[in-house]
Amino acid sequence: MSRKYDHRISSHTAVLVMVLLAKCAVTETYAATHTVEALVNSKCAYCHAAQGDGKWDRISESRRTPEGWDMTVARMSFAHGVKLSHDERGAIVKYLSDAYGLSPDESAAHRYIVDRTPSVVEHPENKLIGDTCARCHSYGRIAVQRRTEADWRKLVHFHVGQFPAIEIQAGGRDRNWFDIATGEASVELGKQYGFDSASWSKWKAQKPADASGSWRLVGHQPGTGAYEGTATVQRTGNDAYSISMTMRYENGASEQLAGSAIVYTGHEWRATLKSVDREINQVMTLADGGRALSGRWFESGYDAIGGTLHAVRADGAKPTVLSVQPAALKAGTRGLVVINGVSLDGDVSLGNGVKVLSVAERSADRVVVEVESAKDAVSGPREVKVGNARSGEALKVYQRIDYVKITPDHPMARVGGNGGSMNKVPAQLEALAY
Repeated sequence: MSRKYDHRISSHTAVLVMVLLAKCAVTETYAATHTVEALVNSKCAYCHAAQGDGKWDRISESRRTPEGWDMTVARMSFAHGVKLSHDERGAIVKYLSDAYGLSPDESAAHRYIVDRTPSVVEHPENKLIGDTCARCHSYGRIAVQRRTEADWRKLVHFHVGQFPAIEIQAGGRDRNWFDIATGEASVELGKQYGFDSASWSKWKAQKPADASGSWRLVGHQPGTGAYEGTATVQRTGNDAYSISMTMRYENGASEQLAGSAIVYTGHEWRATLKSVDREINQVMTLADGGRALSGRWFESGYDAIGGTLHAVRADGAKPTVLSVQPAALKAGTRGLVVINGVSLDGDVSLGNGVKVLSVAERSADRVVVEVESAKDAVSGPREVKVGNARSGEALKVYQRIDYVKITPDHPMARVGGNGGSMNKVPAQLEALAY
């Protein structure tokens, strides 16, 4: 059974995520002058008994994303009266995310819940967990946590105490929900999303990557189209960076942005950047030993409005084709094709039925060629090559447009109201030709 979900759980949750993403350098300032472990002892150990070796009751029995830890720390404040300054909260979230986070492998299948991809249709990989838990919130929220079986069971008890009507709501009153949740469902959660994993042990043993340097980036924003650009990342402290970024869109528009970023758990990149017209948040993951960065960005306050981004280091990178603009070429036509990448050098090939007539522009990160596609060119993908750099199926050749589809199929939005308790939530639609 597939489930549709709205990841905007509440306006309060959205605020928590924005607090985490914004003003990244504050955490760095605090950590430079304080021992964060001592801070956790002073603020958390009153309720979470210290177990020695830097571990605490409940805290050291679960792992989650930076957003997950920020929600937990915030709940300690508004539900239990823990007094934290902005700097203290940021420092604790950073410490817990680094000590009890998720490896890239563990979060890969459910990045949509982390980067706030709108209008996702979920397909829970475990029916029992989906039926027991995802009837109230997204399955992805469960799947980006890791807990011991005992801690999953304690979480069930917390839900009943916090939400007393949970057993009489739909999906609960037609079964012995509490016994299922504390019994076989908790056992299954402990197996599928248990605290210990080989992936996490291997990831913790790695040395954190340094993201500073020059980057080449490409991406796509629904409604606007493809873009390419560059970024300069400078280290400002331990896991903290300043960013200067240029985005050049296929429609001729360009944008200059600048801001700051912080990396949690060695790979969870969170950044806030501003241009003249807007502020955006980046939720991405640092991969390939710090040589690649990919994920999603969205406008502050409007997470449905955003795009995807993929970047690789420009300095000393192996020859790579990142994108082709336009990505589709009609058979029997002539035009310019832009190939974006890094360390591009050598002859250009666009596959069968597409002839390169001339090279109009050439650099290490951009090659512009005039091409002609044959009238009888077979419809389908083509591999783009520039010397030793290969793109995979980056260019499509087509004889005709067969149909146009609007995506997403079932967008989710919220009308809201000015001055009301629920803000308006937009939906981004895009028409795609096939």
